[in-house]
Amino acid sequence: MSGKIAWVDLTVDAAEDVKAFYESVLGWRSEPVSMGSYDDFNMFSQTSDDPVAGVCHARGENASLPPHWMIYVTVDDLEEAMRACEAGGGRILRAPSEGGRSCIIEDPAGAVLTLYRS
Repeated sequence: MSGKIAWVDLTVDAAEDVKAFYESVLGWRSEPVSMGSYDDFNMFSQTSDDPVAGVCHARGENASLPPHWMIYVTVDDLEEAMRACEAGGGRILRAPSEGGRSCIIEDPAGAVLTLYRS
């Protein structure tokens, strides 16, 4: 379904510490997600086995990003959504990689989100 917020994650330098903050403040519990040499985290509410958010280390392609919450919004046609973004005054900040299903855009006001082909 196009236009649905499908996911949200937080990218920070100290994911372990920030994960603990949200566990304390919101009562979330975490489960590690292996990224090879380190773990990011899926976060769960106390009443569900479905993750509500992710907490990620600012490493790899995210190393240059400032701390932020990123929302992922579904689109049926990623290429068409990218064209519409630019036609509407937005910018493509990170194009999809080969076979990619997502890209990062900036709207005309400077807000950033990820388009995700469902």
